[in-house]
Amino acid sequence: MIVHPNLDQLCAQRGYQIAEEVHSKMGKNAENHITKSLGILQEDGVYAFFLFQISRSQREKEGARKLEYLATALLQSAGINGFQSPSDPLKAVRDELANDLDQLLLAKRLLEQALIYARYHAKALEGT
Repeated sequence: MIVHPNLDQLCAQRGYQIAEEVHSKMGKNAENHITKSLGILQEDGVYAFFLFQISRSQREKEGARKLEYLATALLQSAGINGFQSPSDPLKAVRDELANDLDQLLLAKRLLEQALIYARYHAKALEGT
């Protein structure tokens, strides 16, 4: 496993991808979904963030699935425990990541940064 050497650059790249992909699936609702996802992550944690993506309505499901996939890819690229080859991010958080507080806090911080970048980028996409 290769861990990305510059985590902020990784967050910026994934944030851009999240905005582009979620916007392509949700249109003008992309910024709102990303902002809600960020709020849930900040208030309730990594597990709740992934659970929120899975629980979305049919109208939001495609965009939420893209966000879940890219968030998982971010954590995998950063070398976060449990995300080496995750097929189920909820299981990865529950069974491995939750057992390592340092890794859990790093994962949360990385996701927050990527979602902040994604939110600003999605707002810019709405203006185009």
